[in-house]
Amino acid sequence: MNVLKLFRRAAIFLCMPVFAFVVVPPRASAQWRATVGAQSKSLGHQALAFLPNEIWIHAGDSVTWTSAVDEIHTVTFLKSGQVRLPFQVGCPGFSLAASASFDGSTCLTTPPLVKGQKFTVTFPTAGNFKLVCLVHENMTGVVHVLDFSQQLPHSQDFYDNQTVDQREALLSDDDSDNEHEHHNSHNTLTDRNAVATGGGEIIATGGGSQTLSIMRFMDSAKVIHVGDTVEWTNLDPVTPHTITFGVEPQNPVPPVNAILDSDGALHGTINSSTDSVHSGLIGAAPQDQLFLPMTPLSVTRFRVTFTHAGVFPYICALHDGLGMKGKITVLP
Repeated sequence: MNVLKLFRRAAIFLCMPVFAFVVVPPRASAQWRATVGAQSKSLGHQALAFLPNEIWIHAGDSVTWTSAVDEIHTVTFLKSGQVRLPFQVGCPGFSLAASASFDGSTCLTTPPLVKGQKFTVTFPTAGNFKLVCLVHENMTGVVHVLDFSQQLPHSQDFYDNQTVDQREALLSDDDSDNEHEHHNSHNTLTDRNAVATGGGEIIATGGGSQTLSIMRFMDSAKVIHVGDTVEWTNLDPVTPHTITFGVEPQNPVPPVNAILDSDGALHGTINSSTDSVHSGLIGAAPQDQLFLPMTPLSVTRFRVTFTHAGVFPYICALHDGLGMKGKITVLP
């Protein structure tokens, strides 16, 4: 055998592993995108939703969620059967990094995200993983992680289009600055001194649930007379609110200068423009499991009696940054 043939055989032998590597390359992990929340131009309509809230990926892929709203949310994955804890606690604890891995063996959550923040989760193993927000109980989704041998049903373009469709469906009501007055037509309160506090609708999807919450006081500017009482009722099925006059408390949960009436509503009295009265968290009557620490249980109404003339502005201490404010004008 001549030398040229020996070199050729050696070259073929040395190239075989390289050739095999080129023909069967390792699979590149895909990067998927999703959105947290949606809002109207005036911020009064908040879609409490993961958009989309159902996505199929392969094991080893990652998903990046981006917050698109001024309302806070978390991106949270719990272990199977784990009960959600208040967002101040986490799951417990928080992931302070911008990315993490989740395989279902331990919980994973972000702190409350603000607009523009991102969080990326890599899913190394196959499974179906429920996605929740610790701030809003009816805000859920699911990530289906498939083995690479299985075909994915949708592309990123599909999810981008679905995000737009779901956003428009959730925020389809009037989007003007007077949108809270538009929703006054749905107000079931008939007393002229009654103020509907928020409103909303829970929507089910194949991947979980989404909520439209209206962060407004309906008919928020009242004109009354000395001695009159105004009553606020929370009509939002998910989101708690406060009615806060004067100094905003550091802790918004317990009421300030308010007592319980015999029918279970909280009641405060304002005698001057320097008085501070705060409802604490009021919300829809809870179901069998209390998600947020309402004080006291099942308080959905708050009343204030005004004993002196003047103009008394008030806010929701949780959502005043979204424009949830009102004013009571008391005439002699």
